[in-house]
Amino acid sequence: MNIQTIQTQPFNDQKPGTSGLRKQVKTFQQPNYLENFVQSIFDSLEGYQGKTLVLGGDGRYYNRQAIQIILKMAAANGFGRVKVGHRGILSTPATSCVIRKYQAFGGIILSASHNPGGPDADFGIKYNTGNGGPAPEKVTEAIYARSQVIDSYKILEAGDVDLDRLGESKLGEMAVEVIDSVQDYQALMESLFDFNRIQQLLTSPTFRMAVDSMHAVTGPYAKAIFEQRLGAPAGTVKNGEPLEDFGGGHPDPNLVYAHDLVEILYGENAPAFGAASDGDGDRNMILGDHFFVTPSDSLAIMAANAKVVPGYSSGLAGIARSMPTSAAPDRVAERLGIDCYETPTGWKFFGNLLDAGKATLCGEESFGTGSNHVREKDGLWAVLFWLNILAVRQQSVEDIVREHWQTYGRNYYSRHDYEAVESDRANTLIKNLRDRLPHLKGEKLGSYEVEYADDFSYTDPVDGSVSQKQGVRIGFTDGSRMIFRLSGTGTQGATLRLYLESYEPDASKQNLDPQEALGELIQIADNVAQIHELTGMDKPTVIT
Repeated sequence: MNIQTIQTQPFNDQKPGTSGLRKQVKTFQQPNYLENFVQSIFDSLEGYQGKTLVLGGDGRYYNRQAIQIILKMAAANGFGRVKVGHRGILSTPATSCVIRKYQAFGGIILSASHNPGGPDADFGIKYNTGNGGPAPEKVTEAIYARSQVIDSYKILEAGDVDLDRLGESKLGEMAVEVIDSVQDYQALMESLFDFNRIQQLLTSPTFRMAVDSMHAVTGPYAKAIFEQRLGAPAGTVKNGEPLEDFGGGHPDPNLVYAHDLVEILYGENAPAFGAASDGDGDRNMILGDHFFVTPSDSLAIMAANAKVVPGYSSGLAGIARSMPTSAAPDRVAERLGIDCYETPTGWKFFGNLLDAGKATLCGEESFGTGSNHVREKDGLWAVLFWLNILAVRQQSVEDIVREHWQTYGRNYYSRHDYEAVESDRANTLIKNLRDRLPHLKGEKLGSYEVEYADDFSYTDPVDGSVSQKQGVRIGFTDGSRMIFRLSGTGTQGATLRLYLESYEPDASKQNLDPQEALGELIQIADNVAQIHELTGMDKPTVIT
């Protein structure tokens, strides 16, 4: 066995964001770039010698080449076994599932999630710890610190592993096990949901659904679960073959990028139910016949109906939502008599709450929902949860949502994304807002009065860690609010996210278009932050 020690120099741009390190493919293809970051991961860990690592990705361009490099580096660094997904495919929630089921030391996920793929597009890598969740900040900070001083990495001189053949082989002293990507995940889903009841729904002549995997990672999972196991007709799963460039599409399940599915659900003779998932399988979009369910409402409705799902029939310990997510889940938690936690954006913040048994369901407004079954958000799990509710309640998606609003009130909600803003301009916008915060309380902005204005800070109730500057919030006396954040998930410039929310308890006023209901708040946000002036953009790139 020939282990090589390769001399290298640090790159100054390897600081992980909210979900690992994301850059353009060409950046990762630089000599030693990927190797430096992988070695920095290994150097920041302790006690992994002889242990198991889980490895896989979303099938995007450079996925296979990166896996071969990581396998050889894992062997050189002393891992005992790597479980790698068949053809290099392993969704993010499935990776979490496998880590937890086999008590692996950790896992490496290769994905830039919902970002485009291809030679001129994006790639990403992140490390998940032994609980199956994304590495917490103290781990990512240690990885970054190591990347700034790294001077060498270790790699095994060996041939490539055949990722297309299931089974076990040796790479030096390390076992490499190419595993069925779907099997363990499907077994977990069967343990949570009433598959017999869902099967009756999907094989009913009066029910049709359309699932769009967007040529991303969930295609094999969706086909195996919905079409083969649950009996949905062939063709129910659209764009089900993972492609390196996602078929030239943008694998983000929202109303803009999942336009093919939206056209089907808003067209003539529309199916009763539609769903889409993203590049690595952790996000979801839920649609009914001519009806869109916001992610915030989706989490709230799941929580309100959880007891009809076998895996959650004993009730929920609590709910957790990211700060920009609407307060709709809070109202459900209040009625159920359980806690609702407000965390920064980033799934890793839910991990402590889930591990401590404080929360059962979690969600983000960015089309991510999940539970304590894994430590990642989970797109297909959310689809199955909705199908289980539909199978039990025998109502349409729209009827279920409108009944929920009548019971709890409606949180009008929208997110405006301004993508690829010049970084200096975006940072100036946020700095200007922060400078204004101390003076806003009590100020009248249009017909609204400011009740509070702050930069969100979170103290973890489990370990006491503090995360500051997580988003500028302006809240009004009637419960409305607006939030400004710079996203850490893009690879070019900065993405400004503006979140707007207004609560409407009156059922007779719950039928407005959100952009109409939030119209004055949208104008106030532009005036307060000088969005158009500072970004140079007349309108958002994406509105959801």
